[in-house]
Amino acid sequence: MLIIGELINTSRKAIREAVETRNAAYIQEVAVQQEAAGANYLDVNCGTMVGQEIECMEWLVNTIQAVTDLPLCIDSPDENALRAGLTLAKTVNGKRMINSTTAEEKRYKAVLPLVKEFDAKIVALCIEDAGMPETAADRLRIASKLIDDMEKEGIQQDDIYIDPLIKPLSTNDKYGKSVLDAIYAIKKKYPAVHLTCGLSNISYGFPNRAVLNRLFVVQTMTVGMDGYILNPTDKAMMGVVYAGQALLGNDKYCKNYLKAHRKGLYE
Repeated sequence: MLIIGELINTSRKAIREAVETRNAAYIQEVAVQQEAAGANYLDVNCGTMVGQEIECMEWLVNTIQAVTDLPLCIDSPDENALRAGLTLAKTVNGKRMINSTTAEEKRYKAVLPLVKEFDAKIVALCIEDAGMPETAADRLRIASKLIDDMEKEGIQQDDIYIDPLIKPLSTNDKYGKSVLDAIYAIKKKYPAVHLTCGLSNISYGFPNRAVLNRLFVVQTMTVGMDGYILNPTDKAMMGVVYAGQALLGNDKYCKNYLKAHRKGLYE
C-alpha cells in the first residue's frame, strides 16, 4: 500500500500563503507531520502559482528535502515544472514519482521522456483525447493503451500507477460501481501494475463526505487498489487503511497494523 501525502498543494490557502511568503518552517512542519503519520511519498504541487511555478517548485523541493528523505511525487500540468522538480528530487529512499500523464497525445508525449530520463514512477490517469471515461470498459480500454504503450518504451509495470479517474457520485449514482469494476478488471489483466487515486472526489457534493470516503477506501482496496493520494494525518482514514490491509491478508502477521497502533497513527 502506497500512501502519497497530499497536503503540500498551493490550492490549499495556507500552503499558498507559505509559498508566497517563503515560510519554510510551515512547509517543513507539514512535510514532517505527513511523514510521521505514515506517508510513503509526499506530493508537491504548486500549479496555482501561475508564472512562478518553476521557481516555487524548486523552492518547495529544496525546502522539503531539508527535513525529510521521503521520496517526492512531483505534481504539475506543466512539463517544465515537472523537470525542475525531478532534477532536484533525491532518490535516497525510493524512485521519484511523476503526477501525472494521461492518454491524451500531447500530454503523453510531453511526460513520457521525463519518465524515461529520470527513471521515475508514473501516475497515469484514464483520460484520452476524446474526454473522460464514463464506464468501466472505457477505463480498462484507456488503461490498457497507457500500459501497453509505456511497456513498449521500456517502462516496467511495477513503476506504473493507473488512476481510474474517480468522478462524483453526486453527478451519477453509477460512478462508484464503474470505478470498482474498472479497478478489478485492470488488476486482473495487469497484475503487476499498481493503482492509485485522489479518492475524495467520490463524495463531492454530498454531506458527511468522510463516511463515503472511508467506505470507498475499503471497497476499492478489496478489488485491487494499492495506493491513495490522501491526507495521512487523518487518523480515522488511516485506521481504515491499516485495518483493510490486515483483513485482506496484505499485512504479514498484521505487523503494520500493530506497529501503527503502538505509534498512535490511527483511530
